[in-house]
Amino acid sequence: MPRLQACLRRLGRHRRAAASGGGTERVAAQGGFTLLELLVVISIMALATAGVSMAIRDNGQTVLEREAARLAALLESGRAQSRSTGGPVRWRATEQGFKFEGLPASALPSQWLDPGVTVRGTAVLLLGPEPLIGPQQVVITHQNYPDRALRVVTDGLRPFTVESLP
Repeated sequence: MPRLQACLRRLGRHRRAAASGGGTERVAAQGGFTLLELLVVISIMALATAGVSMAIRDNGQTVLEREAARLAALLESGRAQSRSTGGPVRWRATEQGFKFEGLPASALPSQWLDPGVTVRGTAVLLLGPEPLIGPQQVVITHQNYPDRALRVVTDGLRPFTVESLP
């Protein structure tokens, strides 16, 4: 405690000397920023970065990758539900999206997240209830980017995965 009081007295002398501009003891001006100033700058940078990332639009490949990954997960979910209920489940593409036949209508989604996504060709997949379903695939593309396509595929034993087309 006595050391703290001595430090505070010295600090008071330095401040008085600096304020008066006189005396032999001068306090050197310290450069740098306060913690509050640094936090404000970091907050502004974070907001600007978030704004820029929100302003950047998805290109067709990103949209397709997201939709293909979602479709693979939905197909695996339909496959699991088919095995658990013991009833056959078929997935087929429709004009508005897709449909899981053999499951209640509200069991799984039936539309793409992006309305521009379409299925190339006629796609009907049998998801079960047998453990081995045979090799199956579906190719999806986007109306705005017809040259880009992804394939959601399984060999019948492993889960559905996303592959890019050559």
